Amino acid sequence: MTDSLVVRDGTIHTQTDRGVVEGDLLVEGDEITAVGDVDAPADATEIDADGLIVTPGLVEAHSHAGMAEWGEPEDGDVNEGTSATTPHVNALDGFHPRDEELKHAFQNGVTTVSARMGSGNVIGGVIVSMKTHGTVADEMLLCEDGMKAAMGENPKRFHGEGEGRQPATRPGVAATLRQSLMDAEDYVERREHAEEAGEPFERDLGMENLARVLAGELPLRVHAHRADDIMTVFRLAEEFGIEDLSIEHATEGHAIAEEFVKRDVPAVVGPSISSASKYELRNLTFETPGILHRAGVTVAIQTDAPVLPQQHLDACVGLAVKEGLPESAALNVVTTNPAEILGVSDRVGTLAPGTDADIAVWDGPFYRFDTETRHVIVDGNHVFDRETDSVDPREAYDW
Repeated sequence: MTDSLVVRDGTIHTQTDRGVVEGDLLVEGDEITAVGDVDAPADATEIDADGLIVTPGLVEAHSHAGMAEWGEPEDGDVNEGTSATTPHVNALDGFHPRDEELKHAFQNGVTTVSARMGSGNVIGGVIVSMKTHGTVADEMLLCEDGMKAAMGENPKRFHGEGEGRQPATRPGVAATLRQSLMDAEDYVERREHAEEAGEPFERDLGMENLARVLAGELPLRVHAHRADDIMTVFRLAEEFGIEDLSIEHATEGHAIAEEFVKRDVPAVVGPSISSASKYELRNLTFETPGILHRAGVTVAIQTDAPVLPQQHLDACVGLAVKEGLPESAALNVVTTNPAEILGVSDRVGTLAPGTDADIAVWDGPFYRFDTETRHVIVDGNHVFDRETDSVDPREAYDW
């Protein structure tokens, strides 16, 4: 870890009330300690950012980086397909710090991802916010940020068509989720009764995790593309009093933007650069983030890596800007908004004293296709310098 580091003479997008600051940024240990006019130690490592743009490290609120590795058959460790409901599993236990996806991510400025279970199951398991640079998963962990769930065609195909068991229909998906939440309510009641009576109680890991969802301690993060599936999620959340909720993908979210606003539910949108590989994607468009943003929805943009390479989160933002997302909101959807959604805004998503020293230095607006990272810092470590760390792609081949 670098003891002291200063980024000199940059245009610093703080993502705080201070806005854009011309000047320096001081890092001591793994934290930012000063922004603007800083008094850096004489022996501080210096990074010249003159003429460059400095932003917080980018944050992606929905990824499988570290879970579904590059080159691995099928879908890696993202779906525990032995049951349609697996609330007992935890993504941290399958996170691989040496996944090449993570290296490409931090080299292109993506320093935090929510690494999650897949959408094959109605309930997929606990998901975690992770740094993209490191060697030990436990040290890269920011927090458990939610319980993954899924609606629509993925669990139908994975279980109904693939295994011949419920759910095989959308009502079956909803019923499966509803029954699991009811079971969790009953479990909590039995547990409380046993505690009051001083009686022994056999704990169940999955029910304990779902109890955290019902208590508002663990957000429910639901994969839902079609507008009707999104409304089903809203209906179920209201039935069980679940207020901490996000809609993942939100492909048709633009059609019911007012419903998101009414409930104050954020949307994690994407990936939006694929063909309509299944029926529920037929209304896929990069206009969705802009429409939701203008309606007043908190929006984050995702790659769903490795569906799209994690390193191209910036390009996804550029395409959303091209299709109507205001340039003024471009940085928000991959810094402050996802950090807020994931519950990690006290650590990442801004350049403010006391926050983690996760910093990206760019040679232009980050979302432009001709812009590159020049330097990347994660937890105070200068992990990428384009001048010294870039690799000629031809070196990967035996010419």
